[in-house]
Amino acid sequence: MEAYTEIREAVAKLCAGFPGPYWRALDREMAYPTEFVNALTASGYLSVLIPEEYGGSGLPLSAAAAILEEVQRAGCNGGACHAQMYTMGTLLRHGSEAQKAAYLPAIAEGRLRLQAFGVTEPTSGTDTGSLKTTARREGDQYVVNGQKIWTSRAEHSDLMLLLARTTPRTDGMKRTDGLSVLLVDMREAIGNGLTIRPIRTMMNHATTEVFFDNLRVPAANLIGEEGRGFRYILSGMNAERILIAAECVGDAKWFIDKARAYASDRSVFGRPIGANQGVQFPIAKAYANMRAAELMVREALTLYESGANPGAEANMAKMLAADASFEAANACIQTHGGFGFAEEYDIERKFRETRLYQVAPISTNLILAYLSEHVLGLPRSY
Repeated sequence: MEAYTEIREAVAKLCAGFPGPYWRALDREMAYPTEFVNALTASGYLSVLIPEEYGGSGLPLSAAAAILEEVQRAGCNGGACHAQMYTMGTLLRHGSEAQKAAYLPAIAEGRLRLQAFGVTEPTSGTDTGSLKTTARREGDQYVVNGQKIWTSRAEHSDLMLLLARTTPRTDGMKRTDGLSVLLVDMREAIGNGLTIRPIRTMMNHATTEVFFDNLRVPAANLIGEEGRGFRYILSGMNAERILIAAECVGDAKWFIDKARAYASDRSVFGRPIGANQGVQFPIAKAYANMRAAELMVREALTLYESGANPGAEANMAKMLAADASFEAANACIQTHGGFGFAEEYDIERKFRETRLYQVAPISTNLILAYLSEHVLGLPRSY
């Protein structure tokens, strides 16, 4: 697998133009990093997975992982735009030629943003088969009614991939059958059946609740076949988890670098605090766990790019990397003492941001349940 050294260096150089004060100012106002996302878009980093014939770079998933890892390692926040890298996979793999020709070049050029992913609902959570949002076919349109939650970046996206039930559930029907994916043009939908309500959270993640009230979507915007939407969404989840894992590795590297530098420079009782094993051991352990997670990310990427189905590896990569980043975050705060809680050091901001990945896009407990059943052969727990 390529190291993508030149891409990493270029991403790091771009991120240097968006230092801590930029993110702190946004964090105070819970504002979206428009300038940062525009810079990534203009440099082509958000379109690396789009084939060259549609204006992208046509690079493999490992290139996207390298980009997002470097974004996080630089102290920036790829959560503001990372969805475009994995949501477009549904369009790439299952969209029609007409849909790809209509949308992918515009996404690659930055004229359209595909950042919103409408799947989770308040009453179903990760139990996707129980979602209640419906899309009823009426002639050449679908009429959508329902509600989604934790639809991040909805206010800053032109397009949304929406999972809705197109066939009512009946006895004997598989719970995940009858679900379909629609590509919603949010520029036309807002105010015409689509309402967005921002949700303030402990980190600046631009997440929202979305309401559909007789929203009309052209039937031509159906992705793939009606009723097979759950399979289409699943096909992108391995990529999503691998990319999130790469971000967490980048976070862990940022925390470890910060802790190492401070422990070397800060002197108390006449010597650097890093000379004390009580300080250095947690940093060293965080480093070891980061490296282990990094190797699992590489294995998941290798399998993914070989055409295999790395469900276990993608889940383990995400879990181990999220654990490693959170361990490194805790070690970094402890090393800095009171300064770890001071806004100007950026540690408390990054701490809040990386804590998210214990919960989303899939919680650690659900990953363990997946491994228990599908890898270890234990009885199904849910």
